[in-house]
Order: sequence, then C-alpha cells, then structure tokens
Amino acid sequence: MDRALSYLTFNPEHFERLSPRRRMLLSQVPLTATALILLAVVAIFAPALLAGTLLQLCMLMHLLLLVLCAAVPWHRLPLAATLAIPVLEFVPIALMREGAGTEFTALGFLAVFPVIWLTASGIHPRAAILTGVLASLAVVWLPQFLRGPVTAEELARPMLLPIMMLAIGITISAITGGFRSQRRILQSKDAELRSLLQASALRERLLHTVVNAVDVGVLAVDSSGKEILANQKQRRLMPSTAAPGGAVHGEAAAPMFEEDGTTVLPPERRPLYRAVGGEIFSKEVVRIGAGPEQKTLSASAARMKSDDGRHDGTVVTFSDVTELMSALNAKQTFISNITHELRTPLTSIVGYVEMLSGVDGAPAPMVAGLDVVSRNAQRLLGLVNDLLGTADGPTALDPSPIDYVQVVSQAIASATPRAIEAGVVLDTDLADGLRVVCDPGKIGQVLDNLISNAIKYSPRGGTVTVHARSEDGRLLCTVADTGMGMSEADCRNVFTRFFRSPEAVRAAIPGVGLGLAIVKEIIDQHDGGIECRSRLGEGTSMTFYLPLRQPALSVS
Repeated sequence: MDRALSYLTFNPEHFERLSPRRRMLLSQVPLTATALILLAVVAIFAPALLAGTLLQLCMLMHLLLLVLCAAVPWHRLPLAATLAIPVLEFVPIALMREGAGTEFTALGFLAVFPVIWLTASGIHPRAAILTGVLASLAVVWLPQFLRGPVTAEELARPMLLPIMMLAIGITISAITGGFRSQRRILQSKDAELRSLLQASALRERLLHTVVNAVDVGVLAVDSSGKEILANQKQRRLMPSTAAPGGAVHGEAAAPMFEEDGTTVLPPERRPLYRAVGGEIFSKEVVRIGAGPEQKTLSASAARMKSDDGRHDGTVVTFSDVTELMSALNAKQTFISNITHELRTPLTSIVGYVEMLSGVDGAPAPMVAGLDVVSRNAQRLLGLVNDLLGTADGPTALDPSPIDYVQVVSQAIASATPRAIEAGVVLDTDLADGLRVVCDPGKIGQVLDNLISNAIKYSPRGGTVTVHARSEDGRLLCTVADTGMGMSEADCRNVFTRFFRSPEAVRAAIPGVGLGLAIVKEIIDQHDGGIECRSRLGEGTSMTFYLPLRQPALSVS
C-alpha cells in the first residue's frame, strides 16, 4: 500500500531514482488516463461522436505513445530525446479537440499536461516554454486553416488556450528552477556535511589510534568528572576508573598512596579529584595497589577550555614509572654503598699523608710527592663526599643567626689558592650589615661549590665576583664569572644530578655534575631559591636567595 501511494504522490527524489523507462511511463500515464476518461464522458453524452475517425485516431495515438514510453530504451538515448513524447502529445490533443466539435472545445486544455512535462524537465527552459506555446497555438489554429480561409476574429477567439499555456509554462519553469536551485544548494551542503563527517570520523579514528599507541595512560573527563575518553593503557593501569561514561570518583576504589608507598592518599588529594576541580599539576608521583603488585605512577593534568574561556574538562595522563623508580633506588643504594667503601680508605690515605708530610727532615722530592698525593686524595675525597651526599639525601640543618659577609670572606679565603693557581681574579661586592638565619656550614658549602665552579670554568685572566645584598626581605647572593658560559637549555638542566654541559665535556674540565645539584638541595632546605643565567662565551651568574626571617627549615 505504501509503495502504491509513493507512486501516486510526487516525490522528486524517489522519481529521479527510478529508471528512465519508468519515469517516462509515470509522466505519460496521467495524460493517457485523463484522455480515456474524457473520451468515456464523450461516449456517454455524445455517443455519435465516437464514430468519427478523429476520436478513434486520437485514442489510438494515446495508446501508441504509452507503448513507446514502455518500449523505447530511453537510457541509451540523449536526455533531450525524451521530450519527443510530450511534443507528439499535442497531435492527439488537437485531434480530440477537433473531433469532439464545438460541444467539447475545452478538451484543448489537455495541452496543460505536455506543457508541464516540457517546462518541468529543465531541459532548455526557454525553448521548452516557446515549444509549449507554439504547439498549443497549433492545436487551436491549424484546424481552422485546414477548413479554409479564416478571419482575424476567428484566430483571436481561441487565443485563451496558448496564453494560459504560456502562463502555466512560465510558472512551472520558475517553480522547478527554484526547486532545482535549492536542491543543488542542499546537495552541495549535503556533500560538504558528508565530507566533514568523514573528516571528523577520520580524526576520531586517528585520535583513538594515537592515544592507544602511546605508552601512557590518558583519561579525558568533562567538567562534571564524567569520562570522555580513556585509552587502553589507562584501563590497564587503573581499571576502577575506566568505566565508560562513569564518574572518575571510582578512583576511590583503588588503594592509592603517596610516594613512600605507605601513606594513604585521601580522596581529595588524589590526581583525578584534583584534576576535576580544575587543578593543574605535572609529574605528581603516587603509588597504586598494595604488595608486590604496587605500581608507581607519574600523573599530570591539563585543563580544556572552550572558546569563551570556560572550563570544559581535563586531560590527565598517568605514566608507569615503577621500573624507573626501582632503577633509581638501586642506583642510589649502589652509590651509597660504594662511596661508604671508598671514603674509609681515602680518609686513611689523607691522614697518613698529612702525618708523613709533618716528618722533620723529609727529602724535598718526597714532600713534593706527598703534596701531589694529598691534593689528589683530597679531591677524590671531595667527590666521594658529594656522591655520598646525593645518595643519603640532605642532612638536618643547624641554623643560627650569622654575619653573611663573614661567611663569604671565609669562602673567598679558601678559594684564593685555587684562583691564584688558575690565574683568576676574585672580587666581592657586599652590602654592610647582612645578617641571616641559616646553617653556616651548609651555606659555606654552597659558596664553596659556586665559587669553585666559577674559577674552574673561567679562563686565565678572568674574574669571579661575589655580590650580596638584601632586597624585599631576602638575602640575594650572586656568583658571576667571565667564563665559557652555556646555552639556555643547559641552564635549565644545570641543577640536575650528573648533568654536565657539552662545553665542559669538550673542554675536558673535570667533574661529575653533582655540585650544583647539592647546592640546590641545600638552598631548597632553607626555603630559598636559585637560578642560572648564562650566555655562551660571555660567562655565567648563579643567583640564590635566602629569607632573612627564620625559615621553616626541613629535611626532605
């Protein structure tokens, strides 16, 4: 039933999906059916007219054109060839009008069917309208000319038909033209939309492929904490948080601890809770699970913002750093053990060298040799102590109020022999009355490291200057040199353990890259800060600050 109704109701899209032959039949059937119905009416009211040759010929031509619509292989012919049928339809219409006589002159209005067909086809619209008007004019004029001479009045009387056909043709052409224009626009929009949908689907597949390819757990949540996206790595790392569409608060089901592996993290301090609250963080280390299966994760969070700056959600990443942390712990244990083993014999060597150097009457060559042994042993002992300090971590501080100028003077005095040997000038620029609460031994170690580095990396004839002043409730101290300098990237890494700049390596300057790491740890313990500024070939300045107030000293 629905299929039958679809043929009775004009649907342009359904019509165009039909084969050319079916389209021709559906276009021709209305006229043929109407003509047959009208002939039946004539037979009822004027049966004598059916005996005429013209009406019989009219009926035969209508049926013949219907057969042509069904028999001709229209798909093999040009599209314009289909217009032959509506043009030929004017012939049986003219025959019907003439054969019915003056009683049924209105039969000529059947011309509306081929006119609509011609103008609705969209093939050469102006020519189609002109053809429909001329053919309609031929329907009403040609029989008059065949009967004999005609007057102007006789020609003007039937002009209503071609005029109406002209109006109908123009109207149908305008309507179908507008429809085709709108359809072209809709098809263009549809093609554009399909293209965008395909591109969007491709990007989505690419996104899922990328996030599943990385060896990092990725979880995206909206502003309410509901999951938008989670990759396979995330589901393996934290299965309790990976329920599709679920809230991230399922994280509470997994036991989670601080970096020490034993202190339980409360819900409000867990990474996902903090991320949902809009907090941004990087490389936060947590432990998840218990026992031998416990994993160490490094979590980072970044916010997603809409075009108007609203918080749209958060992307949280989790990296499994269990093996890395185990390796670091093993390295620290190894360094601690080996340095403890090295320090005992080195201490004995230094002690016995000092004892032998104090023997009266020792030969000069032996004294000189013992000096060389002592210097190298002291240097090696210093390296061992640095290694031991990084392995064991910072020790407790012993703060007290001090005169900072005195601490700097002691550090300068200790460094003077090395500066003289290296041909480097030591200079100071110290404000008066600088007093600070700190651990003098540790801050002295900081100054020793910074000044020693500045001398080591300065060329002969260079200058190392120590500046110190108070500013905004802080003590500022800068150790500047005129040495080889380093790049910005090296400046950012210079406080990392075991880091050495490429310039120092190429210049074969001795060192293991621990001094500045120890300096930063000591400054951090004092609630201070340190920064590096440098330019290649122009020198380096290390600036640290200490609060003048009593700091909240800690061991961490």
